[in-house]
Amino acid sequence: MKIHRPGRPEDLPDAGLLWARWAALAAATWNAEEEKERFRYGYWLGASDGGSRLHYDDGSCSRWVLARGEDGGRAVLFGQDDSSRVGRYEPPVDLLAGAPGWVREEVDGDLLERGRIECVYWFEDGCWQRAPYPDDLADDGLDCGIGHLTSRGHAVEALCALFEFDEDCEGAVEACERFFEHAERGTVTGEVVRAFADEVHRIRTAYELLWPEVPVARSETDLAAMTALVRRRD
Repeated sequence: MKIHRPGRPEDLPDAGLLWARWAALAAATWNAEEEKERFRYGYWLGASDGGSRLHYDDGSCSRWVLARGEDGGRAVLFGQDDSSRVGRYEPPVDLLAGAPGWVREEVDGDLLERGRIECVYWFEDGCWQRAPYPDDLADDGLDCGIGHLTSRGHAVEALCALFEFDEDCEGAVEACERFFEHAERGTVTGEVVRAFADEVHRIRTAYELLWPEVPVARSETDLAAMTALVRRRD
């Protein structure tokens, strides 16, 4: 198990690290055509009135949002995974119990009322918090939904899986590891992104990994957008 079930605030990394890994996955899987879609799945960056939001939707059973304010010192993680037992718990769990007002402004109240949000954590003053849970609540979905972002190693595994890289793909793990390291350190440049994209293309071509399809003919515009996405900190 990557993290506890149900999750605990201490299971989550610093909000800045979580954001960096999430953004790196969004940049690594960038597809200009998908950026135009209103409904989509994967990892992507969206805007909100108070800052930015990273999204993750696996297209099946897991949907998550990481929102950060303009100063970067606060963050809210919320979403739903089918492994959660929150929506079926009686009496209903108040996921915003003890949450400050700014958290309530970030979480979509309509989705919360419709049971489309079963997990809410907020970050302030350097630590994560959540509402208290009943002692017998089995799971809130955090592990299955966000566990792959709780460490760099897990994030590397997730990205390799997306590209269908296995242990036989020479250089694959190292390339993904370098990309996440740059993202976490805030040292991503256009050259870093291009080198990573070229290495992914080289490995997929060498090992004839034709599915899932990954865009490889990246324009200068795409590369600039990928770089800006992963460097963004607000």
